[in-house]
Amino acid sequence: MRAGSAISLGVAIVLGGAAAYLSKGLIQPGASGATKSSLAGTAVVAAQPLAFGTPLTPDNVREISWPSENIPDGAFRTVEEFLKDGRRVALASFQKDEPILSQKVTGPNQRATLSTLIEEGKRAVSVRVDEVRGVAGFILPGDRVDVILTRGENSQSSDKASADVLIQNTKVLAIDQIIDEKQEKPTIAKAVTLELDMQQAQKVVLAQGIGRLSLVLRQAGEAEAAPARRVLASELSAGEIIEASRKEAEKVEEKKVPLRAVALVPQPLVNVIRNAVKREQYTVHSERSPVQVTSADVPEKAK
Repeated sequence: MRAGSAISLGVAIVLGGAAAYLSKGLIQPGASGATKSSLAGTAVVAAQPLAFGTPLTPDNVREISWPSENIPDGAFRTVEEFLKDGRRVALASFQKDEPILSQKVTGPNQRATLSTLIEEGKRAVSVRVDEVRGVAGFILPGDRVDVILTRGENSQSSDKASADVLIQNTKVLAIDQIIDEKQEKPTIAKAVTLELDMQQAQKVVLAQGIGRLSLVLRQAGEAEAAPARRVLASELSAGEIIEASRKEAEKVEEKKVPLRAVALVPQPLVNVIRNAVKREQYTVHSERSPVQVTSADVPEKAK
């Protein structure tokens, strides 16, 4: 029994070693093949930092190895494929080795204009803003904003004033003439261009004629629409109403034009002789400046 057990144990060890050897041989080629496969792809990237509007050429783009399964959507595989139909222009800023994506460059031989940034089915509409309505200049191209319409502010009854959320979660295409999404410096703009569908564009154009539009900056990545309803001036606290009235009064005071001083113009005199003994002088009134009537008596001549 002991001899048989030893033989059985030896056979088991030999078979186990053989199985381990064979499994190692089968697994390694597969793993090596998978590794080679994952490095088989290439992607076109920026060879140097590129600014918005930069023409893209073989001198400032290059292709590098990139895992095939991780190549981003819209990436180009080779420089030849990227430039074969003509020159392209950057529609965004690129960092060195950042993949060049089709949605961030123009089509072949196109210019870098605002129209190339608009998504299919969308429109670009500009909204007049000031420092307050433009969130103190902190809205930048690429941000998402809500549009609020305020109306009735100048009516005789302040209780009629109201605010409505007109549009939510719309993309900012440009600030004045700046359309670079990598713009980081706050800019006090006079106009903000929004990306809207046709119905939204109609609402904004109509709203600019009946009230005042303000922009509300959304948190980055927030996509859900927030519940919104009309807010009336009557819902504000007494302190808020007084403060709003004070600011409105200050605006009116600034618009007052000082009265211009008008110099009195000397008026012609008319002499009236009565019975050849008395003369009276009358000042003729003018529409430009009325003057008090004066008179003087002359001694009578001796008879």
